[in-house]
Amino acid sequence: MKKHFLIAVFASIVIVFNACKSDPEDTVGIDKEIYDMSKTTTGFTWYKFSSAFLNKSSGTGHSQDFIRTRYNAAAATMLDSTGKVRSGTVFPEGSLVVKELHETTSKFSRYAVMLKRSGAAEADASNWVWGYINADGSVAEPAKNKGASCRGCHSQEGHIDLTLMNKYFE
Repeated sequence: MKKHFLIAVFASIVIVFNACKSDPEDTVGIDKEIYDMSKTTTGFTWYKFSSAFLNKSSGTGHSQDFIRTRYNAAAATMLDSTGKVRSGTVFPEGSLVVKELHETTSKFSRYAVMLKRSGAAEADASNWVWGYINADGSVAEPAKNKGASCRGCHSQEGHIDLTLMNKYFE
């Protein structure tokens, strides 16, 4: 009897644990769209025109040690001649900013994504849809949360339309 009870408890723990894990196949809607858009570098422009890894900044809320940031064609229109975001910029509709977060220069971990999409149910007051998607496509934080865990840092003094690359990577 005791053995059956322990097996039942163990089985329950396994079921609960697996039910709480995010599965890439469960990534749907805007989260899947953001993930799919983030996987390619084609048509993107790198921050400062360089795909070199940058060490994480002192102001980051991300735990990964290295980042690379790129902008789709719409967002890249807001970069200056040095590849930095122009001061006072408000990114146009359809802008996509993809921050690649890496544990090491050879171990990619997660995408932190901002998509400018006014009218989207998941958009915040600045029309950004925030995505936080793991390398395997599972959702680290759903877009429906409207960047709740991101906006605190991203709204700090010195941001440009809630982006911070210029502030920490002169």
